[in-house]
Amino acid sequence: MNDTALERFLRYAKIDTQSKEDSDTTPSTQKQFNLGNLLVKELKELGIQDVSIDEHCYIYASIPSNLPKTHPSFGKVPAIGFIAHVDTSPDVTDENVKPQVIENYRGGDIVLPGDNNFVIAESENKSLANCIGHTLVTTDGTTLLGADDKAGVAAIMTAAAKLLEDQSILHGDIKIAFTPDEEIGQGTKFFDIPKFGAKYAYTLDGELPGELNKETFSANSAILHVTGRDIHPGSAKDIMVNSIRAAAEVIVRLPKDMAPETTEDYQPYIHPHIEEGSVGNTTIKFLFRDFDTNGLDIQKKMLEKIIETVKPLYPKAKFELEIIEMYRNMREKLDENPLVLECLWEAALKSGTKPYWKPIRGGTDGSRLTEMGLPTPNIYNGGQNFHSKTEWLSVNDMNLSVDTVINLIKTWVEKSKS
Repeated sequence: MNDTALERFLRYAKIDTQSKEDSDTTPSTQKQFNLGNLLVKELKELGIQDVSIDEHCYIYASIPSNLPKTHPSFGKVPAIGFIAHVDTSPDVTDENVKPQVIENYRGGDIVLPGDNNFVIAESENKSLANCIGHTLVTTDGTTLLGADDKAGVAAIMTAAAKLLEDQSILHGDIKIAFTPDEEIGQGTKFFDIPKFGAKYAYTLDGELPGELNKETFSANSAILHVTGRDIHPGSAKDIMVNSIRAAAEVIVRLPKDMAPETTEDYQPYIHPHIEEGSVGNTTIKFLFRDFDTNGLDIQKKMLEKIIETVKPLYPKAKFELEIIEMYRNMREKLDENPLVLECLWEAALKSGTKPYWKPIRGGTDGSRLTEMGLPTPNIYNGGQNFHSKTEWLSVNDMNLSVDTVINLIKTWVEKSKS
């Protein structure tokens, strides 16, 4: 099992693990067990004894401390955990992924062979300029790649193999977890923190090397149900109530300067991302996102005001709005645990990157885990263009994430001496 991170990633990427919105089971798709069971098998083959997978596809494993009793950090190093998710986005198919490996990338646009309409363009991918000479992995243009988060899974598995192979790397107790359904906001639904056993943890679910994440959006979702009345169009005058038209009136009134396509950095957005319906019934699903949790209530009031404006235009239609809490910005609780951030920063420096903190315009399992009492910042995994057919991965940068995990483990030992 001395596979490289690339070999592991290619193996995992070919396994369909797409999660599914609106499922009433966890995992939302049983095919996530296909990768989950393989990871259990591989962890055991590495020689890890404490490996389990539960009925919800949560995988837990432990590597016991190898610190000698004479070491100054013996008994002082907290248990550190590393987490990645096995599922891929429901937005783009994960069936029959055909990874394309490009060795010694020379620059230029990358035309994807399975569908020439999809091009990884230099003009849209500024980080390609930093990857000259790298080994890249892309899709063939017909599926997503799954670097989100199978690159993180591969990096953790490779780091675990290194720890077990090289006993000169001294470490405290190391905890590993792989989760389902992160892409649909349910990655921590049945996460068992006491069973996991870590005091601090890190997700490997980021992008560029050096980019470290200690804050995310706070997030709610909103579901608007519009009920109209359907009747044959030939006899519809003064009777039909078209819920599609009523829903459209709501969408066109959303502030255009608060859309994902018009915002960046710390700017919030309201995003109608799914609309399903017919004349009689239409449903719109919205994402509310703001780094300030109080902003979510402002967004709710904005949408309610828009709905009240539209109601007189369709007095016979029924409008029902449902708000669902999702996750919260992890910044506040992470700032209360500065050592977990300090160790990550030092590990990134030791790995040869130029670390910087960047807010995530999204969320990770770490958002909810931090809220639940397990401080969990996020580490890069080398992927780009997540959730799309133009997704790509720098293998060199994924290897840097492996180095960062190893250096993070060493840093915790060093910091625990006193």
